[in-house]
Amino acid sequence: MIAPRPLQRSLARGFTLLELLVVLLIIALLAGYVGPKLFGEVGKAKSKTALSQMKSIADALDHYRLDIGQYPSTEQGLAALMTKPTDVSGKWAGPYLMKDVPADPWDRPYIYRRPGENGKDFDLLTYGADGKPGGTGEDTDITY
Repeated sequence: MIAPRPLQRSLARGFTLLELLVVLLIIALLAGYVGPKLFGEVGKAKSKTALSQMKSIADALDHYRLDIGQYPSTEQGLAALMTKPTDVSGKWAGPYLMKDVPADPWDRPYIYRRPGENGKDFDLLTYGADGKPGGTGEDTDITY
């Protein structure tokens, strides 16, 4: 008679519930530490994007001034960079931007005023994340 073989344990074992919980806890701790730092960087990136966009708009405004002889009025606004205003007498050679005037990174239009404050030719600004004058951090006003 042949002796029965002893039952062999499978070499491939799964993870225990405790091991899975420990791994999830480690992941949660890392996310809790890294997450807030990453979200802080998003605000800085939006501010840098706003400055970059405003520089492009300001360059387009300078080209407009070279062609027309003056910057657009507050009433004409930034739309004058894309379509010729009816009350412009001069060689309008636009559009002065490749695409439509962008919204700020918080999806609001940039604020354009002519003449600007403090003796500047124009003001170009955004009020930051909160959309209100003043503020700190991500809510800081950004002017060019």
